[in-house]
Amino acid sequence: MREVREHADIPAARRIVVKVGSSSVTGANVAQVDTLIDAIAETHGRGTEVVLVSSGAIASAIHALQLDSRPADLATQQAAAAVGQNVLMWRYQTSLDRYGIVAGQILLTAGDMDDATHRSNARRAMDRLLGLRVLPIVNENDTVATQEIRFGDNDRLAALVSVLVEADVLVLLSDIDALYTRPPKEPGAVRVDHVAHDDDLRAIAFGDIGEAGVGTGGAATKTAAARLASEHGIPTLLASTGSVAAALRGERLGTWFEARPRTSPLAS
Repeated sequence: MREVREHADIPAARRIVVKVGSSSVTGANVAQVDTLIDAIAETHGRGTEVVLVSSGAIASAIHALQLDSRPADLATQQAAAAVGQNVLMWRYQTSLDRYGIVAGQILLTAGDMDDATHRSNARRAMDRLLGLRVLPIVNENDTVATQEIRFGDNDRLAALVSVLVEADVLVLLSDIDALYTRPPKEPGAVRVDHVAHDDDLRAIAFGDIGEAGVGTGGAATKTAAARLASEHGIPTLLASTGSVAAALRGERLGTWFEARPRTSPLAS
């Protein structure tokens, strides 16, 4: 791992995990798939290894299955995930084709991350894909996941993946540009640019991030994911999907969650 202390260190990172939510790459925002892939391809081109954690399988199936909204019952959610994963991966691979990059799909459940053998297998697969210069695209395996065995949200999954692959930095993309002291549309909301690893965040009144009825994560889940990554020495940047290229170039934007200081030596 290489130590990433601030935004400007991101371009020198050896390995980055990028997470994008459903509402940022489906529905009215489906065109942002190309924006995301443009930025990832630029980062990939300078030799950095990137793992993409992407929500959006169920949302991607809403139109194909002629549903009015995100399904509420488990069986239809699982069916939609089966259809939507195909649609989502097709969109990503079509965009990646412009750069000659191949995607590899990895579907995980919380049980996979809890089981040492499964966790080791997932790590080995991702390491090999990265060694082959393939872009691993990770999502929760919603086709088999039930409420009892879910991660809860893909922000948590992204943090767990960043720990699993020993990423240098985690980038959480959202529909808004940063963390605020309260939902940004409310009066008195103040942008938070930096969060220390020991900040208790008592001043934050958490609200939702994302398009209602499509995404499942919010400011609270992203902050919890950043905390999890921080505990393992991995800093997190929360930024808008539209600014992903600038974020990966190391520009100062979004909210930077400082990592807890590492206690072991870092590899070069």
